[in-house]
Amino acid sequence: MNPGQGNPADKVADGLPEWAAIRARSRREAMDWSLVLASQGIAPVIRFDRERGWWVLVVRRSEFEPAVAAIRQYLRENRGWHWPRSVVESPLKFHWGVLVWAWGLVLFHWWSWASSGGLEAVGTMNHRVWETGQWWRFWTATTLHADVGHLAANASTGIVVLGLAMGIYGAGWAWLGATLAGVFGNVCGALIRRDPYMGLGASGVVMGALGMLAVYRLVLERPPKGSRRRLWAGLAAGLFLFILLGANPESDMIAHTGGFVGGVAAGWIAGRLPASWRAGRGNTLAGWATGLSLLGAWLWALGG
Repeated sequence: MNPGQGNPADKVADGLPEWAAIRARSRREAMDWSLVLASQGIAPVIRFDRERGWWVLVVRRSEFEPAVAAIRQYLRENRGWHWPRSVVESPLKFHWGVLVWAWGLVLFHWWSWASSGGLEAVGTMNHRVWETGQWWRFWTATTLHADVGHLAANASTGIVVLGLAMGIYGAGWAWLGATLAGVFGNVCGALIRRDPYMGLGASGVVMGALGMLAVYRLVLERPPKGSRRRLWAGLAAGLFLFILLGANPESDMIAHTGGFVGGVAAGWIAGRLPASWRAGRGNTLAGWATGLSLLGAWLWALGG
């Protein structure tokens, strides 16, 4: 009999009245039920009925009613529960192209040192950016660093988070999203801060990449009904990492927060793009757009 339906009926197996059979829909179900019965001290024998084409658990007739009751109790307690299902893809990969970005930061720092601060003079964020109309500073500041320690901290963290974001969204889209997030963080700083200040560093870009990582499960994976809580846990983990890495009172908290929020928005948008765009020509165009925007900002800064 099937414990989920009707009353016990198939109480004879193999022509022996002291045995009874419990029908299961599959071998896996029969194995699961056998474990349930074993936990109750009942030792079933699993067999395949070739004539009828189903699996059965053979138990002693004296144990038949307790066995059926145990299985029904098991089914009631596990109603609505499903084994975790595979999502479309587990996209957590690392893209080694992020090393090009890291080397770019090193070269800019060397160039800034060789120019005796000339690059910092024209590329660093400051409180007068709105008055002077020097919009390029929103971009150029993301490529400069105060010293080697500042550079090493951003490059080492950025290699990890941006490399993972590139592996998930595509190198071009991740670079574009993280860069725009860093720019957004600089814009937030210029809008909110009223005191004189100067800001530089790729930390806003790094926080942007972290924000993109925080939402990738929400936008790229399609979970079974009822398991979406696990995906929101990814966002919570991203927030925790932001607090750990970016919520330093001595750092530019506004730029960091703006970068993270911008990264969350960028990840959400990039994740909604068709897969062919994330991996194909669109990804290449996004990379070119990012590189050209930075190049254009620097050409404007140096030419101005």
